Amino acid sequence: MSIKHLSFLLIASLFFSVSLQAQKNRGNTPPTPNIVVGIIVENMRPDYIPRFWNKFQSDGFKRITEQGAVCSNTHIEQLIQSAPSGMATLYTGVYPSTHGIIDDGWYNRLKSKYVDCTTDDYFTTVGSDSREGNCSARGLLAETLGDKMKLFTKGKSKVFSIALNPSSAILSAGHAANGAFWFDTQTGNMISSSYYISAFPNWVRDFNMKKIPQSFFNNDWNTLLLKSNYEESVADNYILEKGFSGKWNTFPYDMGKLQKGAESMKVLKATPFGNSLVRQFAENLVEQEKLGAGQTPDLLTLVFSSMDYENSSFGPSSVEMEDLYMRMDQDIAGFLHFLDKKFGNGKYLFFLTSNVSSSYNQDYLKEDFRMPTGTFNPQSAVALLKSYLNITYGQGEWILDYSNQQIYLNQRLIEQRKIKLEEIQEKAASFLNEFEGVKTVLPAFQVEYGLSAAGEMKYFQNSYRPNRSGDILLSLEQGWTPVNKYRKDNYTENNQVPLIWYGQNIKAGEIGKKLSIVNVVPTICRILSIPTPEFVEGECIQEIIW
Repeated sequence: MSIKHLSFLLIASLFFSVSLQAQKNRGNTPPTPNIVVGIIVENMRPDYIPRFWNKFQSDGFKRITEQGAVCSNTHIEQLIQSAPSGMATLYTGVYPSTHGIIDDGWYNRLKSKYVDCTTDDYFTTVGSDSREGNCSARGLLAETLGDKMKLFTKGKSKVFSIALNPSSAILSAGHAANGAFWFDTQTGNMISSSYYISAFPNWVRDFNMKKIPQSFFNNDWNTLLLKSNYEESVADNYILEKGFSGKWNTFPYDMGKLQKGAESMKVLKATPFGNSLVRQFAENLVEQEKLGAGQTPDLLTLVFSSMDYENSSFGPSSVEMEDLYMRMDQDIAGFLHFLDKKFGNGKYLFFLTSNVSSSYNQDYLKEDFRMPTGTFNPQSAVALLKSYLNITYGQGEWILDYSNQQIYLNQRLIEQRKIKLEEIQEKAASFLNEFEGVKTVLPAFQVEYGLSAAGEMKYFQNSYRPNRSGDILLSLEQGWTPVNKYRKDNYTENNQVPLIWYGQNIKAGEIGKKLSIVNVVPTICRILSIPTPEFVEGECIQEIIW
């Protein structure tokens, strides 16, 4: 045999060996999950899990933490931290500068009024006679994970979401979802919008007939354990806790009395029973809509509330928060057991994260730990700014609206007076920058033109959307909180959230490098073997995937 022939045989043998190994590797690739389940916990700090660890049972938070992939340094890198904006960022993989949901709402210059991010009177409530279903996803300017799944599978994938708040359900479901459901605080029904469904499903009607929310209001909310066992929290009668309706702040809570005090069922969103309602509804939905039974992957999102709008009335260190998480642990464990029974132990892709974090109560930090905290009064700041602009440019209605770290100037009046918009933006920003507790103030033109994009400034840039954002954007010093006279802001300066993966295709372990919530969509797309949406700003978290 010639050297030439021998070389050929060696090369062919090597190629055949590599080919066999490649086929073997492909054969070992885990199959694509039939269903992706996301649990989004609003107002969740990542330190809740280690703090309450000893109180959790083995098959809830502990199970997904010990057997899953924990991304322990995950952030929502944007200026305005709100549940709707964070949810849109999570499920689109892009920031508000692209998806457009800059906050709960914004000042609409064409309509000359503040508009909610999902309220849409073109569509009507399905499931009750209230107006709480007059909503749509038309304000969302980017496609969601569910939209991408629907497009890629030519509509075969099923996409559903369940929440207590309409914006959370809608912005996680996206535009093309089969259904988004949320809690009607007037009737106690789970409802939807005609944007998603025209005929209300019979199984949802049957579920509502059980009057489950009403049954919660017939009982008390008491602690699972003796109060003396809540060692991770401040005393139940802690003097700085405002409590429900500003007067009830100790266990037990008469749920019926809380309902009367709130004049609706919305208080359910500030108790653990709201999460239980979401879980029970989700189990019904999986069964009735036959999720995970097709040839293409389905997507289901459950949104749990963590005190919801009462978060600031109790805070992360309260007995109420600890008890809520112990009960949430039971709901998560129960839902995981349901998924195991339905699809097989771990034979699904599961992730848990949050769309907004939470901060410690400013008074608690100041009184108990001597932290340099304070309160910023937006109304006083705006009033002084108006006086300054009147002195500088003459009398006029120079400011149209203040909304959560943004000030909207009267651009029509500015144009009429032949004043350069950039000039008045810069003067107003310089004036506000002198206020105590204010960290950074930027005129919109600097953000829009990318003149300040380094360090903290990227958060401004990520949050800014032309025609929706204000003319001036500001951030506060650490520990400072805005106190709004006319509405209750669920403000937080904390942008760190938990991110835990569990189930099919997931490699257990801890990833400590800094990640962004925009990494979630490309990671799921990779696991599902579908193309990542074109404009996604995050990257796949390769370390967690087998």
